[in-house]
Amino acid sequence: MDINKIRNDFPQFNENKDLAYLDNSASSLKPKCVIDALDDYYNRLGVNVHRGVYKLSYEATDLYEEARTTIAKFINAKFEEVVFTRGASASLNLVALSYGMRFINQGDEVITTELEHHSSHMPWFNVCKVKGAKLKYVELDKEGRITVEAFKKVLTDKTKVVAITYVSNVMGYITPIREIIKLAHEKGAIVTLDGAQAVPHMKIDVKELDCDFLSFSGHKMCGPTGIGILYGKYNLLDKMPPIEFGGDMADTVRRDSQTYKVPPYKFETGTPIIAGAIGLAEACRYLDKIGFDFIVKQEKYLRDLAVKRLQEIEGVIVYNPNAETGIISFNIDGVHPHDAASVFDNNNVCIRAGHHCAQLITTWLKTIGTVRASFYFYNKEEDVDKFIKAVKEAKDFFYSF
Repeated sequence: MDINKIRNDFPQFNENKDLAYLDNSASSLKPKCVIDALDDYYNRLGVNVHRGVYKLSYEATDLYEEARTTIAKFINAKFEEVVFTRGASASLNLVALSYGMRFINQGDEVITTELEHHSSHMPWFNVCKVKGAKLKYVELDKEGRITVEAFKKVLTDKTKVVAITYVSNVMGYITPIREIIKLAHEKGAIVTLDGAQAVPHMKIDVKELDCDFLSFSGHKMCGPTGIGILYGKYNLLDKMPPIEFGGDMADTVRRDSQTYKVPPYKFETGTPIIAGAIGLAEACRYLDKIGFDFIVKQEKYLRDLAVKRLQEIEGVIVYNPNAETGIISFNIDGVHPHDAASVFDNNNVCIRAGHHCAQLITTWLKTIGTVRASFYFYNKEEDVDKFIKAVKEAKDFFYSF
């Protein structure tokens, strides 16, 4: 595909002519079609959904629920299994606060890993602390990977939940999730999957995966900020209690009793994220148009090229040279990642520096943080050139003292 033609879909590149945007794991750029979908709702409609008995509200409701249908199709879920949330963090917390607080008991075990984003790990740390359950960690291999063999060592008959990442936001590794889900289900445990770094970059089929829950965000996949998805198997969503109350989730409310609507509406309190849902659906259509075969190939090509050139620079430590996705975590020996980041900014190269909301893995790496570059399908070879130039400039600057 013509990368320059693709980049013309993104007005951010027109506004920033020399931009090398390599912070895609934090948030992707937004194509014009998504921005136009948001503008259309706000300019032409701008009204609430579900409750209005006038044509503008009817049309807004149709667009909103059509968005749910589009997103369900995108991950091969059923309409009623797609819950709109504020983002992946909100989705992951919903599972812990609803399913976890209702069904985890003293003496139960929850399995997680040191590769988790805080939003995947911390909610279950809290559940285990409150409910008297045990939180267990899969031992990572020498590369920092989750393996099926290590997972088997912590899986027991007491395991009730596996809270695990599909793709690490620091190391870029793809978890062998199909085998892990199968093993967990054999023990009667459910699997809640952090898909924030997976759904934007590979085709996901929740039925084929057989995961119980999948959480992801719109803003990492060319969609708006402030919108996310919780996919959940309907039989699980149906027996989970809501964690917020009021507004459109209520069915009947009396002085001495109250009932709730069926999923997904049971978990969508108050005025929903209407524009965000419409924009996310447009992002799904856009990604389908680009095609995941191309997305995977382009990211891998650029990442491998960048890693090869990084490894030629003396003093650069690459922590994940063999990762399968577009994430590179590295440091310049002796240079604080935040200091290095300032040089990248001077070169109009957007990267991320720090612990990336994943302190367990940075501790495992025996570092205070890393510099992270992350590629997406609209990046090109020139971005790699600018990136490598900035790395060399940062090294030369700080090594000159």
